[in-house]
Parts: sequence; structure tokens; C-alpha cells
Amino acid sequence: MTKPMNLIFIMSDEHNKNMLGCYGHSVVKTPNLDKLAEDGVKFNNAYCNSPVCVPSRASVATGKFVHEIENWDNADPYIGETESWGHRLTEQGYKVVTIGKLHYRQDEDDTGFPDQRLSMHVYDGVGDTYSLVRDNLSPRNINRQKILEAGPGDTSYTRYDIGITEETINFLREEANDFEKPWAIFVSLVTPHFPLIAPQEFYDMYPLDTVEFPKQYGINERPMHPAIEAYRQTWDVQDEFDEKTVRKAVAAYYALCTFMDSQVGKIIDAINENGLSENTRIIYTSDHGDTLGDHGVWFKSTMYEGSVGVPLIMSGPDLPKGNEIDENVSLIDCFPTIIESVGADKKQSDNELPGKSLFSFIIDENPEQRIIFSEYHAMGFSRAVYMIKKDNYKYVHYVDEVPQLFDLKNDPDELYDLAEDANYIGILNECKEELYNIVDPIEIDNKALNAQKILMDKYGGKEKILEESFKIPFSPVPEQFLKTESK
Repeated sequence: MTKPMNLIFIMSDEHNKNMLGCYGHSVVKTPNLDKLAEDGVKFNNAYCNSPVCVPSRASVATGKFVHEIENWDNADPYIGETESWGHRLTEQGYKVVTIGKLHYRQDEDDTGFPDQRLSMHVYDGVGDTYSLVRDNLSPRNINRQKILEAGPGDTSYTRYDIGITEETINFLREEANDFEKPWAIFVSLVTPHFPLIAPQEFYDMYPLDTVEFPKQYGINERPMHPAIEAYRQTWDVQDEFDEKTVRKAVAAYYALCTFMDSQVGKIIDAINENGLSENTRIIYTSDHGDTLGDHGVWFKSTMYEGSVGVPLIMSGPDLPKGNEIDENVSLIDCFPTIIESVGADKKQSDNELPGKSLFSFIIDENPEQRIIFSEYHAMGFSRAVYMIKKDNYKYVHYVDEVPQLFDLKNDPDELYDLAEDANYIGILNECKEELYNIVDPIEIDNKALNAQKILMDKYGGKEKILEESFKIPFSPVPEQFLKTESK
């Protein structure tokens, strides 16, 4: 039986799982997360259940797939209509605090998190309505600009993360020892999410000639799958940036990873300094990743490993040190893990959730093979995209387009699409069958499209949304962290 303990659940934003030293990167410096993995358990095959902010975070909160909760995109935020792990803990008298980005609708909604500190929600309680427009191929120039502006400087996002860290340290110093029951705090940082502008001291750690150039980046080498090419067109990254621009963007992302890691280090130091290390566990993960130019793709939203894969580390005084778990897991597993970690009771309905406590993978020497499922119903793709991860194989299903299939054991960089290789037709069909065991892909796609059409009409229609799409380059932080960005 798992001993009840305090829990710090740290989530970063858009952290590619390969961009950590402990996951094998030879350039990116993440000493604090590396130490966390050294002192605990690292999951090598962890995935988000939708590679975009709002749906992924709603799924983490509820432990359910996106098609079950219908938070389809970044303009359909979580409002508490499905119970969260916060509801489960709060109703049983556990102290639950959130610090930082939630990306729900607003503080006032009953999301199960009554104590929200420095919260960030979707823009104006609505979110990014551009996310609703699925049949648009006119380039969104603000996405291109995010890459062109990469470099050193000060932004509201880095200031916000410093503030989130300070607020977390204050809780650990002033409140953490005041509760009879274990507590859970959700610390949600916003880096390394764009803007790709990093503090000078961190940017200087990565000279441009030391960064790794993206894989399959050049037009003559990138995969030209029709759905992926349409995505590039929509995000205005269909051509090649010059080498210096690419390297500056990669360097800035590396720097933001190291900056974020430094904030995690300060939190870990505060745990130790306040006598909490013997009764506190830590989970670190991210809501999704960022492909960062690999395969000629930038940002999130695709089912490539850089986007849909996430880092996942657990550490605590009762957990094995330096342990690595290769079984497939995903972020829906966080709900039962959090419940078990603090010692709360499940409701009967929780037994029907698709996730499984991560503790079971640590204890069980022969865990069952997991089928991992992810889905995407937002901007950049006119029809839904689904992913099945079965054993070492990843199957990507595009409604109305040909699928992709990768053998991640022999091809971890996803350089060779096996979908049209006759030798893999059996695996392809097995994965497709697993997909249909979870959803009817066309039925769910149509359901999402209908819901998005209703919201588009509510917000003035497609043309108005497209005209205003440049106004929200990224979600604004709380007012005290706003000021003119500098470079």
C-alpha cells in the first residue's frame, strides 16, 4: 500500500521530452531535473492525450480523454463540468493549491481548485477562437513571427515563472507544515512555451554552432504527407528559414528549458530547506512538447514524438532511485496517481477512468502492455488526427488521409514511415483496430466539427475570427507580470 504523502505536481508548458540531459540530450542542460530522475523514477515512453494546451490540461484534470469531456480545442476551456482530481481531494478535506497556468475558463468556475494563486486562464474567458477554424489554409503570420523573433531578452513569461516559483517557495516555507492531512500543490510553469526569448544568461549558454540542427528539416528531406504539409501552410512555416534563424530559435528553446529547470531547482531546494523531503513526493511533466523544426514542423499539434511525447519523472523518499520504466503511459494516468499519492479515496466512478496509477508500474515487474491514445481536433488540420501507441509501434490516423506508422524501437527519430510497407500491414491493421476499440474516428471528428461550428457562429463567424486571429500571440499572464517586452 502506498504511504500517503504531500505531493508537488510540477507541469511545464511545451517541453519536448528529448530536451533534458536525463533523457539523453547531449547539449541541453537540465541539472535539477536530471537529479530528480537520478533520485527517482523516469518514464521513458510518456505521452499527452492531446498535443495542445487547453484539451491536454482538461484531460489531465479529469483523467478522461478529450472526446469524453469535449474540450476540443483552445477555445473550449474546462469549466468543471466533469469532476477533476481537485474535486476528489477537496471534498475529502485535503488542501489543494494551484500556482500558475491552468488554462481553464476563469477562477470562479467550480473546477475543484478553490485556492488558485497567480492563475492564468484562457484569454478573456474565451481562448483562441482561431483554434475553431479547421478548414482554413491561409497562413497565420504570427506563428512565423515567433520563430523570427527568437533570441535573448526579457518576457512576461519568464517573469511569470519567477513569480510562480516564489509563490511556491512561500507556500513551502509558511504553510506546508500546517496541515494534518497531506496536501497537493499543482505548480504550473509556462516556459519553455514561446515566445522563444530567453534571459541573456541562459541564452549565452548555447552558442549557435553547438545546437543540434532539426532532423529532416530541409524541404528536400522533410516528409511531405499531405496533412502535415497543410499544417505547415496554416502555421506559415512551409518554406525553410535560413540556418541562423533556425539555430537562434533552437538555442532560445534550449535556454528556456534550462531557465525552467532552474526554477524547478529552487522549488526542490525549498522542499529540503523546510524539512519536507521525508514526506513529500514530486511529479514533473509537461502538457505536451514542441517539434522545434524536426520533420519541417514547428510547435505542437502533431503526433510526432517531439510534440505528443512528454517527460515524466516521479521522486519521493519511498520510491526507487535511478529507476527507468519503459512501459507506455500517458497523462490520464496522473489522476489516479495523485489520488493514491496523498491517500485519498476513489469514487466508484473513478474505477471506470481509462488511466492507471503510475505506482503500479513501479511495483509490478511485469505490467500489462498499454495501448496509448491521443487525439487532436484543432487548428492546422481540417479533419481529426488520432494516435495509437502499441508496444514499440506508433500509428497515426488522419481522417480522409493516408496513415503513418513508425517503429520507435528501431527508428526513434521517426525518419521512416512504414505505413505503405507491405511487411507491416498486419501491425497497421492491429493498430487501426485498437483505435476503433476506443473511438469511431469519423463520428468523433464530426461531433467536434459541429461543436466548433456552433462556437464560431457565437463569436461572429469564420471571417471575423480570421480577421482577429493575430491579436492573441499567446495567453496573457496576470497583470503584475506584464510590461513591454525587451530584447
